[in-house]
Amino acid sequence: MDVEQIIDELYGVAPGEFVAARDARAVEARSADPAAAKRIAGLRRPTLAAWASNRFVRERPEEVRRLLALGETLQEAHRLLDPTTFREAAGQQNKVIAAEVRATAALAEEAGHPLSASVQQEVEQLLRAVLADPDIAAEWSAGRLAKPPEAPVGFGGITPEHLPPRPPAKPAKAPPRSEPDARAREAAERAAAEAALRDEELRVAESRAAEAEALVALLEEELGRARSALQAARAAATEAADASRAAHTRADAAREALG
Repeated sequence: MDVEQIIDELYGVAPGEFVAARDARAVEARSADPAAAKRIAGLRRPTLAAWASNRFVRERPEEVRRLLALGETLQEAHRLLDPTTFREAAGQQNKVIAAEVRATAALAEEAGHPLSASVQQEVEQLLRAVLADPDIAAEWSAGRLAKPPEAPVGFGGITPEHLPPRPPAKPAKAPPRSEPDARAREAAERAAAEAALRDEELRVAESRAAEAEALVALLEEELGRARSALQAARAAATEAADASRAAHTRADAAREALG
């Protein structure tokens, strides 16, 4: 019995069918391999966001590899305190995540399980965690998630003041400077450091603004669907009211005819 294959199959099953399928496979395994049966029976039903993410991983391997590669670049740049590489990779982050959230939602809808705006937000948060944490990336790319991470994980809250400073380079020997030259140099260095800090703060603010814009777009789409449903319900209520009045009119006419 290939337990790993069974687990892979189960985490491809829709959430509403998972428990029945899991219990059936556990019963099948009980006589042949009690340890495997116990492991199968202990599997947790995936949330809708986790199931949709598992489906994306199985259906879109090229996009999975692209996100994992981007995460490795971001993590390495962060580890080395390389602001240039980090900024370049972070610039791709929002575009890649937005595209993969849309793809995940499309695959879920094709399977008959459309994702609400809140579930799509869970998927987005999971993808940000994948970029920042190699352990979460490994779990996600295995396609066996039962639920997204509990807490937000990502690079968005990291600013220069939260990072350990680079070791200062050993100054090259230079001829002694006069006191006014030294003060001017210190002032220039402080100004350059302040400018770099403001640049990083700007990048973080722009990233957060892009995230907020994506959420607004999702919520507006959800609101549009709700308004369409409301209009349809109101039309149905108007039609039912007209039918009810016509029925009462006929009933009154029949009673009058009976005298």
